[in-house]
Amino acid sequence: MNTISANEAKTHFGDLLLNAQKSPVQISKNGKPVAVVISVDDYESIEALKLHLLQNKAAQAMKDISKGDLVAGEAFFSELEEGLYD
Repeated sequence: MNTISANEAKTHFGDLLLNAQKSPVQISKNGKPVAVVISVDDYESIEALKLHLLQNKAAQAMKDISKGDLVAGEAFFSELEEGLYD
């Protein structure tokens, strides 16, 4: 991934947009990464993957419910905070 400074991004915005069509461009400020610019196609692909994952998790939850495979709310949220369902 290419990295440019925020000042370079501002000065060469047109180039930034062209480069983002080829691959993600990370923008840093004061030496720290603050943003990534990606193409619309990449963004839409990411959003579609997130939706697909959510749909799969919802379908699995419905199967678990229909089988009576349930978890107490407090235990579930504890496991969720621990990252068990990531």
